[in-house]
Amino acid sequence: MSSPRLIVGLGNPGGEYADNRHNVGFWFIDQLARRLQVPLTPQGKFLGRVGRHEDLWLLQPMTYMNLSGQAVAALARFYKIAAEETLVVHDDLDLPPGAIRLKQGGGNGGHNGLKDIQARLATPDFWRLRLGIGHPGERAEVINYVLKAPRREEQELIDPAIDRCLLAWPLLAAGDYAAAQRQLHLKTI
Repeated sequence: MSSPRLIVGLGNPGGEYADNRHNVGFWFIDQLARRLQVPLTPQGKFLGRVGRHEDLWLLQPMTYMNLSGQAVAALARFYKIAAEETLVVHDDLDLPPGAIRLKQGGGNGGHNGLKDIQARLATPDFWRLRLGIGHPGERAEVINYVLKAPRREEQELIDPAIDRCLLAWPLLAAGDYAAAQRQLHLKTI
């Protein structure tokens, strides 16, 4: 198993989206960048905010969620990063707030950011770190739900989940996905 070379946090750019459930991936990248002491700077050719730590790239696409694959593909192609060396961190409606799942490949669950990444990389074989945000209960409410801030009690579950992901970072960075899964999947809400 190879170590990840690209960590992508999904979200929407702009202050009006900063605290939205859909931006959980951005929240993770912000915290990982702080931990690694890596500044995230806008890079036009990669359509996002980018940071580098040794051979590891951090990316927050600035293309808006539905076009996330543009930024991922631009950086991955330029640095010859394989899908299997890419970890995408994103919100997941199918998991309760605070739940975490790590897996490689699979479907996109209707997540437009994942859908675009799959299309532009021409494979679903990248790794996903799925952070639960819960579901509004009604399919018609999903867009409104993901584009709003979590309720306080949800945020109190999501923040520790991000902390648990950061604690598992050494395992993820080493490419020990099986050990990271054991650690991250251990506690479920």
